[in-house]
Amino acid sequence: MSSVQLPLSRGSVLEAHELIRSLIHRTPVFTSTTLSKLASSGDTNVNLLFKCENLQKIGAFKIRGATHALARLTDEELRKGVVTHSSGNHAQALAFAAREASSARGFKISCYVVMPRISTPSKIAATEGYGAQVVFSGPTSAEREAEVRVVRERTGAVLVPPYDHPHIILGQGTMAVELAEQAEKELGMPLAAIIAPCGGGGMLAGVAVACKGTGVKVFGAEPREGADDAWRGLRDGERVDSVKSLTIADGLRTPVGLVNWGVISDRSYVSGVYTVSEEEIKLAMKLVLERMKILIEPSSAVPVAVALYNSEFREEMQKLAQGKVVNLGIIISGGNTTIDRIIELFGAKN
Repeated sequence: MSSVQLPLSRGSVLEAHELIRSLIHRTPVFTSTTLSKLASSGDTNVNLLFKCENLQKIGAFKIRGATHALARLTDEELRKGVVTHSSGNHAQALAFAAREASSARGFKISCYVVMPRISTPSKIAATEGYGAQVVFSGPTSAEREAEVRVVRERTGAVLVPPYDHPHIILGQGTMAVELAEQAEKELGMPLAAIIAPCGGGGMLAGVAVACKGTGVKVFGAEPREGADDAWRGLRDGERVDSVKSLTIADGLRTPVGLVNWGVISDRSYVSGVYTVSEEEIKLAMKLVLERMKILIEPSSAVPVAVALYNSEFREEMQKLAQGKVVNLGIIISGGNTTIDRIIELFGAKN
């Protein structure tokens, strides 16, 4: 990407928000009395505030980072085209952002997306529908990145990483700016903390950078079975550079990026990362679908599951509360799933 990079600071997130706010949705913040009661215990009352990025353009938060990254590229860079690798949401986001930027800049911006062959068919179709050329690869990050190198050698396209770049991180951080404003000004419920899903870590790092110095604590959430690389990395004191997992939270099957690890491993930015089982992810997804009446994908259910079922996190909320009410922001990262996939997940029978 462009050699001109903004520093990872709250000021840069605010600048990014000004740049892209007219190009994205200001997604709503929902509450749920039922889920808040389930997250509360003893004398600790927890109010859950859900930032609904499932209602964002392309159905996920990824449009923020992709739009910001393209806005920072010059016409000369964009004329070469852009390329990325993604299991689905960043793929759709970059394809959509490239299409919109083509219209705004007055010339065609080619978009190439390397996707694992096991990607959700609906995400593949949507990516192609936004005008991208999809190239298939194996499921691991190493296989995706190898295919990206082949595409770049063939086309000269500029790489727009799915998560591990300052401009992506800053774009994703804009959701935390909105969430904090909405919680305080629209709901009268100032945030004490935010919990976000963690895959490659761009969103979690962005949220943490956006909240630095505001007094809002930031936590991460991961699937326990195989994709808990951030949790293991924090435990062992070093970044885990590969992930092998078929967790149902398919958007979180990637290791934390190098740039993102620098933020996430710093406790002054991220206060902790917590994990949940596959069954807990499904239970949380079911609750959101049935009680809140909104469609979310499994990755979005991971922080919900942590808030409801992870005993260590619930203890953390008790400490934070000190007998008072805790307003906890939860990032609902996306809603790109299908009825067929939901039926498959929950084992519906005829």
